[in-house]
Amino acid sequence: MDQTLAPITAPIPVRASSTDDPAELLRFAIDAHGLGAAALATLVEIRGGAARALGAHMAVAADGRFCGYVSGGCVEAAVASEALLAMAEGRDRTVKFGDGSPFFDIVLPCGGGISVAIHVLKDVGALRHVLERLEWRQAAGLAYSPERQVLEAVDPPPRACWLERDFLSVYRPRTRVVLSGQTIEAQAVARLAEASGYDVIVRGQGERGRVAADIDPFTAVVLLHHDLDAEAAILETALRSPGFYIGALGSTRTHRRRVERLTAMAFRKDDIGRIKAPIGMFGPTRDATSLALSVLADIAAARLVAYA
Repeated sequence: MDQTLAPITAPIPVRASSTDDPAELLRFAIDAHGLGAAALATLVEIRGGAARALGAHMAVAADGRFCGYVSGGCVEAAVASEALLAMAEGRDRTVKFGDGSPFFDIVLPCGGGISVAIHVLKDVGALRHVLERLEWRQAAGLAYSPERQVLEAVDPPPRACWLERDFLSVYRPRTRVVLSGQTIEAQAVARLAEASGYDVIVRGQGERGRVAADIDPFTAVVLLHHDLDAEAAILETALRSPGFYIGALGSTRTHRRRVERLTAMAFRKDDIGRIKAPIGMFGPTRDATSLALSVLADIAAARLVAYA
């Protein structure tokens, strides 16, 4: 008996999560590849304004699930659809959206345009390499070749960019906050930092040796004491560390005393100048929650400056 084959229906893209954490996106891609097939979409060109930075990713599974962002949310479903087509064909593709795009019905609110490179994953070794580096709190890099349709691990570049015919992406560990202080302000900062997805470590006055091991180039040190003697040991350790941010609680008058003490201990002016005091982006604040918001906003801004 003759049978008519039903047409194959492409999966409908559906967002699996709202995360934009690169490590989570790479894990999603690795898992999806293990279940059948996956694609990694990367923002490789910005024309005019854009909601995301070069190198932003989306990961798309063969069943239509996707996560990540390459814009403010206006083109992600279309990118996922293009990724599903690329997986069906087994070939990479680069797609333009917004200004300069053939898709007249997709207009970016910023008025600009973007290009997204979609790579059908053949293996996930390079992605695993990035995750291993991040686990050790080390920066990592990937190079994508549209011509060869391969993704390779490389030394991390200063920023995402094109290098000749390859697009380089950089991945850095998430922000760590080393926090010292037994105050209500310290408790508020710890809660808000954890809710923001930061790696939070709380240290006491007698843990100077452990603090030195905690601080790497992706670490912010936050000192929330009401006594200069209580902060002294950890502050000295922080000033000798590669941390990108050091902030200390206290008024302008208190900070002058702090500077005098550190100067007497032979700390250089440039080292002392690393201390943000009074701490925070805005002030003065009169409650713990406002202070916590001010501190974390300052940390986020400092990280952007350090690793733009």
